[in-house]
Amino acid sequence: MAQRGHQMDSEKLSCSICLDLLKDPVTTSCGHSYCMNCIKTHWDGEDMKRIYSCPQCREIFTPRPVLEKNFMLAELVEELKKTGLQAAAADHCYAGPEDVACDVCTGRKRKSVKSCLRCMISYCEQHLQPHYDAPPLKKHQLVEPSKNLQENICSPHDEVMKIFCRTDQRLICYLCTMDEHKGHETVPAAAERTEKQKELEVSRLNIQQRIQDKEKDEKLLQQEVKAINFDAEKTVEDSEKMFAQMIRLIQKRSFDVEQQIRSQQETEVSRVKELQEKLKQEIRDLKRKDAELKQLSDTPDHTQFLHNYPSVSAFSESKPSSSINIHPLKHFEEVTAAVKELRDKLQDILRDTWSNISPTITEEDALLSGPEPKTREEFLIYARQITLDPNTANTYLLLSEGNRKVILLNQQQSYSDHPERFNTYFQVLSKESLTGRCYWEVEWRGGGGVKVAAAYKNVSEDGTSNNYVFGFNDKSWALRCYTDRYTFLYNKVQTVLSGPRSSRIGVYVDHRAGILSFYSVSETMSLLHRVQTTFTEPIHAGFLLCNAGVTAEFVKLK
Repeated sequence: MAQRGHQMDSEKLSCSICLDLLKDPVTTSCGHSYCMNCIKTHWDGEDMKRIYSCPQCREIFTPRPVLEKNFMLAELVEELKKTGLQAAAADHCYAGPEDVACDVCTGRKRKSVKSCLRCMISYCEQHLQPHYDAPPLKKHQLVEPSKNLQENICSPHDEVMKIFCRTDQRLICYLCTMDEHKGHETVPAAAERTEKQKELEVSRLNIQQRIQDKEKDEKLLQQEVKAINFDAEKTVEDSEKMFAQMIRLIQKRSFDVEQQIRSQQETEVSRVKELQEKLKQEIRDLKRKDAELKQLSDTPDHTQFLHNYPSVSAFSESKPSSSINIHPLKHFEEVTAAVKELRDKLQDILRDTWSNISPTITEEDALLSGPEPKTREEFLIYARQITLDPNTANTYLLLSEGNRKVILLNQQQSYSDHPERFNTYFQVLSKESLTGRCYWEVEWRGGGGVKVAAAYKNVSEDGTSNNYVFGFNDKSWALRCYTDRYTFLYNKVQTVLSGPRSSRIGVYVDHRAGILSFYSVSETMSLLHRVQTTFTEPIHAGFLLCNAGVTAEFVKLK
């Protein structure tokens, strides 16, 4: 409250001409006080008229008054200065570099609160007051403070430009109509503003309609993306079901077809999303243009409006976008039909001419001669979706998540007898046999750890001895993961490994090249162990769980 009182005192003791605290204060007979130098300078400008007036109330003095210093006010000013609040009380109202300064203030200028289009001057709150009090000034048009008032002045004639020349499409003053623009078609600026305003509204309506049309097209494109993804997923599912009916040597073709579908899906989605992005950009551009037109439309100053109209109102009339047609994705149906036909033909061939079939070098074999992947993105190119085979699962293992996940329990499950089932050790193999280049990832949890293995299907043929435990024969390779270390096992030989601890393990197989690699996967991939051998049979992924409660799961890779 004390600070507010000091601020009010400083305003009362300020000169209305320089807006600073009074210096050598003098008081006129009408009761208003000024700095001695400020009022003398003001009256010096009126010497030619021999009529002197008060800058605040406009009272006339003749002859020029003789002024004496007001010692009481001087003492009050000095006392106020001692409080040290002078700057704080005034700084907030002074113009900064980004503000429009008052044209009337002398010395340090205050911020303008309005600009007058009749006077072509910007005023601070104090100097603006006559425009609210004097009846003739009340008719002047006040707008927000502007630094561009001089653009309203005709430079050759120094007159306000209130006329629009339609012949030359420019603003002019009334003197211009008598020389340079004599005989041209001219109208008042306000009349031309009215015409341009109508054109502006038509343009805005057109843009708004185009925005609505393009937003509808965008929604159609979103629906098409959903349809593409749905059809692709259904096609992949149907293809996998049909490939599951083929014999083991043909199973690898399932991945080829899936990749083909994914590639087509990516192409189609990319095409649609490209159209989406174009539509979004056009919508953003139209909205931005609409905002510019609205800002121009709301401009109260006719002169500023007509100055800016040519550049702001101009915009390219693009052709209306063609309607988005959603059509059935025949290429996915063709893939499904082709796979079904291939399945039927192969079943007939394998039934009737099995003995005549011999292995040949396939197109896939040729593609596998490329460089070994280095980054996770490159490994994911060869990602396989793997499931566990319930017929191989030990009876204490429970499968879930579509046979992708396994947990070791304390009680047996009701599995039927099967010759491929592991009866002694808590092991399970994948349903899929893997050839070519393959990559998969495993998430594991629980104390005691898990073995992440790659093995031949006939690893269980050694009977019930420990010879068929993953890593204890020449038909399987196993990485045992503990919470604090890793070990690798092959043919009963154990190798202690070093590497970053992770609950996710990546496994890469290049069957033809005889490469098997295990990786610790986190933010980066770290190689734990690499095997170079010769594979004589297709590979199956496998798990061995070491303690109850341990889980292992094949990760879905995209």
